[in-house]
Formats: sequence, structure tokens, C-alpha cells
Amino acid sequence: MQWFNGTLFAADCPAIGNRAFDDKALKFGASVFTTMRVYEQRLDHPRSQFSAHCDRLTHSLRTFDWHSPNWPSVHKGCQQLLPHYPVIRITIFSDGTEWITGRTLPPKLAVWQQEGIACWLAPSTYARSLPTHKTGNYLACWLARQQAQKYGADEAILTNCQGDWLETATGNLWGWADGQWWTPLPTHSEKHGNSLCLPGLMRDRMRKILSKKGQAVNGTVWSPAVVSGFDAIAYTNCVVELVPIHTILYEHTTLEYNTHHASLKVLRQWLASSS
Repeated sequence: MQWFNGTLFAADCPAIGNRAFDDKALKFGASVFTTMRVYEQRLDHPRSQFSAHCDRLTHSLRTFDWHSPNWPSVHKGCQQLLPHYPVIRITIFSDGTEWITGRTLPPKLAVWQQEGIACWLAPSTYARSLPTHKTGNYLACWLARQQAQKYGADEAILTNCQGDWLETATGNLWGWADGQWWTPLPTHSEKHGNSLCLPGLMRDRMRKILSKKGQAVNGTVWSPAVVSGFDAIAYTNCVVELVPIHTILYEHTTLEYNTHHASLKVLRQWLASSS
């Protein structure tokens, strides 16, 4: 099922496809979206972060000077879908129309969280459009993941023209070294080029958890020299939470990291117990 413009439809209902073909969302990807994992079928569950997801959408809508949706309708649509799906995606078109869909968790998520995944380091040609916003133009990320899978990897890591690591195609990066966690520092300078990345909601949640535990988070540019010094690497987003990375594929080079590092076990416990 899916929710479109105030009405619940069956997933294969043709009404969803009746938006005009000159629609800006179809022609230019003129939409913003957010994807949340709903815990215990409750939008008000602290780990669902429903308000934060709505705030993310509101920020982008205001930045682009687009119409706001009918927020009570958005809430109602999510409520209609959450008994059926643990993952809800809210899309808002430039005219304020909402489109809400659901899906299941990745079937291999439990394995990924315990054993980690392989990633392919994508060239800068896969740069994401308007990287600080989640817009409907997510083609670069989708293509990067498709290419990664051709190399036998599960995820792609995006880079800038200097070769600095920015984020994965679907989440934020974390590395452990020198007794603390590190995450790429968004920069925009002549030296480092366009190194902007999405300020993820799970990233913010992790920062808050680590801060409460008295753990510092070091933000820096992830150059090839920096990443080579990490003992462990992981990525986060609201759906998968924390997934370790055991292998990075880059041209003819392979980097390997410890997916059972003690720091990952502790952080996973903190995430599970936090509200």
C-alpha cells in the first residue's frame, strides 16, 4: 500500500502514475524525501525520530521555497502504513503533495550488522546533487550502488575530486582510531573541493550518544592517508543503524578492517539502549 495526496491506495494502483509527464518531480527530481525506521509501530517512539524527519523535510522545503504539505495528512498516511511496514519513506513534491510508501528491512541486515559488508570506492563522477539535502535526484547514489554490486560489494563510498571520502550512497561514515570515533568533516574550499555530505539524523543521534558517554567525535577530512589509519570503519543511517565495513575495494587495491573491534560492540550496545 501507499499514501498519495491524502488517500490510501493499493501499491499497484494506476492513480499514482497519473501525475502529468511534464511534472517537475518527474522531469527534474523536484522532490525531497526522508526514510525512517518505525520502532514498535509508534511514530512517537524516540528511536523513530518522526519529528526530526519532519524537521529535515521542512528545512529543505524552506530552503527551496517550496510549498509545505498538509502535515496532519502526512501523519495520518504514516499511521496507515506503519502496521504493515517497519520502514516508511515520506516524499514531498515541490507543490506540497505528499507521497508515502513503506518497505521491509533489508533481509541481510542482521548479518551485515554482525559480520559487516564490503564497499566499493566510487570515483568523484558519482557526486551527489545538492548533497546537504535528500532530493528526488538521487541517481548518482543509485548508480554507484549498482556499480558496487557488479564488483561484489554491498555499498558504495562517494568521494570528491581530491579522492577524499565523503559518505556512502545511503549513509554517513564512521572510523575508529586513536581511542575515538571520527566522521568526515563537511568542507567547501579550493583545497578540498566540494566535500559536502548529508548531515544524517542517525549521525546526529550517534554524536549525542557519544557526547553523553564522554566520548569525543573528531571531524576531519577523510583523505586516503587518514582512512588508512583506522582500526574499524562503519556506516550509519536510520534504517540499518550501524553496519561495520570489512573491505574497501578501490581499483586494484583492497583495504580491510576489523568488524569485531571492541569499539563497534560498545557503540552497538549504546545505540540499542538509548532513547
